[in-house]
Amino acid sequence: MAPAEPAENPPSDAASAPPAENPPSDAASAPPAEPAENPPSRTASAPRTEAAEAGEAESAGTPLSRLAALHGVATSYRPSADRTVPASDTAVVAALAALGVDASTPQAVRAALASREAELRERLLPPTVVSWGGRAPAVLDALPDGTRLHVETEQGETRASVRDLPAGIHTLCVTAPDGRTADAHLVAAPARLPAPPGRTYGLLVQLYSLLSRRSWGMGDLGDLSELTAWAGRALGAGFVQLNPLHAAVPGTPTDPSPYRPSSRRFPDPVHLRVEDVPEFAHADDRDRLDDLLRRAEALRDSVLNKGALIDRDAVWDLKREALEVVRAVPLGPGRQAAYGDFLVREGTALQDHATWCALAEVHGSDWHRWPAGLRDPRSAETARARTGLADRVDFHAWLAWLTDGQLTAAQRAARDAGMDIGLVHDLAVGVHPGGADAWAQQEHFAAGMTVGAPPDAFNALGQDWSLPPWRPDRLAESGYAPYRRLLRALFRYAGALRIDHVMGLFRLWWIPQGRPPTEGTYVRYDAEAMLAVLVLEASRAGALVIGEDLGTVEPGVREALQERGVLGTSVLWFERDWAGDGLPLPPERWRADCLATATTHDLPSTAARLTGEHVELRDSLGLLTRPLAEERAEAAADTGEWLALLTRLGLLRGDGAGGAEGEPEGRVAGEPEGEGLPSASEASEASEEAEIQAVHRFLLRTPARMVGVWLPDTVGDRRPQNLPGTWDQYPNWRLPIADAGGRPVTLEELAASPRLHALLDVLRPSPAPQASESAAAPGTPDP
Repeated sequence: MAPAEPAENPPSDAASAPPAENPPSDAASAPPAEPAENPPSRTASAPRTEAAEAGEAESAGTPLSRLAALHGVATSYRPSADRTVPASDTAVVAALAALGVDASTPQAVRAALASREAELRERLLPPTVVSWGGRAPAVLDALPDGTRLHVETEQGETRASVRDLPAGIHTLCVTAPDGRTADAHLVAAPARLPAPPGRTYGLLVQLYSLLSRRSWGMGDLGDLSELTAWAGRALGAGFVQLNPLHAAVPGTPTDPSPYRPSSRRFPDPVHLRVEDVPEFAHADDRDRLDDLLRRAEALRDSVLNKGALIDRDAVWDLKREALEVVRAVPLGPGRQAAYGDFLVREGTALQDHATWCALAEVHGSDWHRWPAGLRDPRSAETARARTGLADRVDFHAWLAWLTDGQLTAAQRAARDAGMDIGLVHDLAVGVHPGGADAWAQQEHFAAGMTVGAPPDAFNALGQDWSLPPWRPDRLAESGYAPYRRLLRALFRYAGALRIDHVMGLFRLWWIPQGRPPTEGTYVRYDAEAMLAVLVLEASRAGALVIGEDLGTVEPGVREALQERGVLGTSVLWFERDWAGDGLPLPPERWRADCLATATTHDLPSTAARLTGEHVELRDSLGLLTRPLAEERAEAAADTGEWLALLTRLGLLRGDGAGGAEGEPEGRVAGEPEGEGLPSASEASEASEEAEIQAVHRFLLRTPARMVGVWLPDTVGDRRPQNLPGTWDQYPNWRLPIADAGGRPVTLEELAASPRLHALLDVLRPSPAPQASESAAAPGTPDP
């Protein structure tokens, strides 16, 4: 049997946090546990709209519910198709307050309702309207007859019609016959994104876990360039999908989760390959740099050979010191001009980010605890502090420039290696409340609220992810400016972008700070505008978009995403006939518009799932909620159903051991019985390896446009990178890629691994040319 189907799928980071009743020392930095496995629900009803919710609220008759509906705040939710749960008045009132609406008393509710109804009655246009594929926005149909239109396009044109506008963010002005006027942001987006250029496969990897012989204790952007160049040229891969590389919140220790960043707009310089900075070769203090290189080698050796965990803080301490030395080298004229262009291009956003970083060095990494005057990025006190810390501000801006350059080089390496897509970056669902983005964009965040998930069958307490939500009203008023700029920055060095918890484009579960997740409510976003901006910016970059839509999804969401060309995510173990017999879904019934994989970063590796080791791990940490025997039996039954299907399809021999498509294995011809036979452990590993290959042959049988291979699966790694339900009980986000025995494996060893090549031979479009061992390994010069 498959696991019970939960009602919500949280973002990828929530799994690494402690339960609410046992918070860490900084409770705001870590939300509680998320479910490990969320099978998808496939329903085809239309998505709920604000108008529908407003109608329901009006029929309910309460002034508070009517007011809430007019502001996109839900007064109930449905954890299952046959059950509706009312939201508490406290949650609704708090959500309205975060939107600037006073609903604290019955009199305040009546006044706010009258004001909102009058505003909507008199309003000619909403703050942002959308035009898909050159068609006129539907909202214009409600304008009075004789209304004049005036459009100022972002290209500098003036038009009197909204039809056939060029793609972009334009300004629409209307004048009604009675003299009323209104302005709106007009998002003109292509009707949909194009499909990927043919079927392609690629690798999924957490960059920090991929160490090479040149890494400083964790994988870096130099390793990424090597990986993409090798995978594209030698393996025929079309993409490499990464964890979020967003800037982390510094701390002691730094939160290792890539899904709770300080800034999503700027990448983290901890990923820099210091030796690849051009000025490194010209630095004067060679003794100091040589000493740092020796210490980096020792740090790398401790991870690869001595069982140490990846220590992000130790890595950054070494890199920061080295970069301070490198910064003393003056930039040449061309490099100086490029840096100047970067500063102009990034503008205020970069200045704010670098200022926050400089202030955090002095006052700590939570801006709520800074002196009062510094909590406002536009205050006179902040301006004076920025001037006084000008050198440190410039240092952090320079780091952002270097990191941007190495990310661009990595994507260039991928495309030069023949990858159709290249890098697939990951956009986390939110940011840390004490970080740079939350400080610099305070007007766009809902004060006093955090994002999470409601109670469901899997988690009766709900979930609090401790991420402040964007205000939908402020986003619309700005023409989605912070969202647009964020996407534009990420697409600059991406061939595709994965959107974590893509359902958040439609609605998010808001929880008043200090209250349990059970006392939250959904707040709706303008999904049409959010999607239009996403499609617009992706089309400008010629990039794809992949939505992480695992878990039970609001009816109509998947259909809305598919209509606009946003791919979904399908994980093999969750693809079952949930509306029918619950058995594994045959390959021909899978959707085509998706990235299909066997696992993800916060699920068990394929080897662990096939062997049942994921159950043993959770049991050893006290995470099971049922007797071990029951958990083992359910896991074995679930895996057994899939292996039976693989066998029936001819993808796996009936005994579970052996090669592809029924190829025989056993004694070599001419050997006596008992000689040349594998040991029991070797036979078990060979059987598991054959099963993993069969799983990926199955993925190729589906119509999925993209097939992803979890890089640790290529060498039989048993350990998950992130174990849901744990905080300090398990080393989440700190493990290097390892083989079946737990021995860390370098990038060079991966490239020479027979097990890796046997698996990827299943997937590669055509056999790669034979190459010598030296030519096959990344980082080895051609002879």
